[in-house]
Amino acid sequence: MGFMRGIAPIRRTTKYLVDCPLVFKPRVKVMTVNFNEAGEESHHQGARDFVFWNLPQIQYKNPDVQIVTFKNMTPSPFITCFLEDNSKVYFDIDSQTIKEIMDRLVKTLGKTKEVLEEEAIASEAKLNPANFCRRLGFDRHCICETPGQVPCPSIVPVPRHWRGKWYNQGHRWDED
Repeated sequence: MGFMRGIAPIRRTTKYLVDCPLVFKPRVKVMTVNFNEAGEESHHQGARDFVFWNLPQIQYKNPDVQIVTFKNMTPSPFITCFLEDNSKVYFDIDSQTIKEIMDRLVKTLGKTKEVLEEEAIASEAKLNPANFCRRLGFDRHCICETPGQVPCPSIVPVPRHWRGKWYNQGHRWDED
């Protein structure tokens, strides 16, 4: 597999990318990360690790948010989030770990777990064409209402040779 080469190839797996706790609220439009890449500045280490490990996850989970990194332009690391009403939210991430940075972003601009669960249930129920049964609130009462499916056995009897019981009892095509 060609994508499993390079530094930390685990970052490119779908399982890793999906496992991100940060899904921005819809009002977040742009996120910038400012940090120094080179040097012996230990207070930038958390920001470097955040960009290396968590930025691909955030990009994957938030495709509508533009993410920009500015390297070697600032004496102290910080994150700026631009909202749709042209306001800015600044995060000072000086000497913080990856976990601390992620927790602050999730707590401040991320959707709550309850909202994410509700959205997942709503999208799963509506988008899956395999769901049917009017008692459970879906549009179709039976799979036979889908174009291209076999007619409903309660209305049109299924031919005998399509029935497993009839075929397994030893009856074949010739016998009717």
